[in-house]
Amino acid sequence: MDPRKRDKIQGCLLGGAVGDALGYPVEFLSWPSIQARYGPEGIREHDPDMETGLALISDDTQMTLFTANGLLYREAQARRGIAGTIRDDVFAAYQDWLLTQTGRYGEKGRLSWLLDIPDLYARRAPGNTCLSALYAGRRGSIGHPVNDSKGCGGVMRAAPMGLLFSPDRLPREEMDREGAEIAAITHGHSLGYIPAAVLTHMVNVAVYGGCPRGDALADAVEDAMDAAAALFGRDAHWQELRRLVDQAEAMAANGSSDPDNIHALGGGWVAEETLAIAIYCALRYSDDFSKGVAASVNHSGDSDSTGAVTGNILGAWLGQSAIEEKWTRTLELKKVILEMADNLCDACTPSGDGSAPSPQWEKKYSFRA
Repeated sequence: MDPRKRDKIQGCLLGGAVGDALGYPVEFLSWPSIQARYGPEGIREHDPDMETGLALISDDTQMTLFTANGLLYREAQARRGIAGTIRDDVFAAYQDWLLTQTGRYGEKGRLSWLLDIPDLYARRAPGNTCLSALYAGRRGSIGHPVNDSKGCGGVMRAAPMGLLFSPDRLPREEMDREGAEIAAITHGHSLGYIPAAVLTHMVNVAVYGGCPRGDALADAVEDAMDAAAALFGRDAHWQELRRLVDQAEAMAANGSSDPDNIHALGGGWVAEETLAIAIYCALRYSDDFSKGVAASVNHSGDSDSTGAVTGNILGAWLGQSAIEEKWTRTLELKKVILEMADNLCDACTPSGDGSAPSPQWEKKYSFRA
């Protein structure tokens, strides 16, 4: 694989975890409370766990890893000629995540090598919507929603869908729809899953290029919104998302402070606000990963999710090489995150005979009885 593409795929997963870990300690704090604890500029570096000394990830990164595991399982099955769908296998991977959080399965699971990682069994404020939807025992979808939630638990885990497939392997229209369907597994409101389609598209453009509008991050945003409009433009809530993203784009160039701008966009508890805040921070700091993720978590809202999605975007855009070492030095599960990123890279280009990249890779992504 092209080393620059590998750098971007690694950057996307690692960047998301960095933003998640930065926002996790302040997720439920107001902006004045963050300032009181960390100073007038808020939290600007990881606040390590007192027991382990690590910058802890939350359920956002956990579910992102299980999304990637489900995608790679589907890829391995497809190479063996076994029929199935992306959304079904990602749903099964989420059943594995459910086991790590609650000790029980829903309908099916046991396909993830991540079940062998003891640290992933930690509960880090898992979203009630994700838990209840997975407990329901059936896969939610756009056509058959499992609830009417538009919480951010769908978009915050969707980035891997934009990493695995280049546009010549899977057309972006199909890719974007699958990104939305992955979110709809647990979030049935259209504003709970359309932002995941936008994020999928943005991440894919950042890694693989091919944006007809141009080479700037702002072009990738508009290309993603155009693609989402083609898929979902007739949805009753589409204009709400369009207006919020327009506002985020305009604010990225204004003279107001980041906390004021982010407050105007919302708290990030719902998916359209999480996406808008991430787009705002990524556009304003498109050449500076550190400033972008720091801005994204310093507000009275869902700081770990806005940090995670901002980190996904900027990590994919700038690459792992642009992430300062201070952010990864004590990052929890850094090796696992990079291992998953490398597994995605290894699967991106099929070998000539359609087999898995290596026997080890194939064994890793086999069903676990």
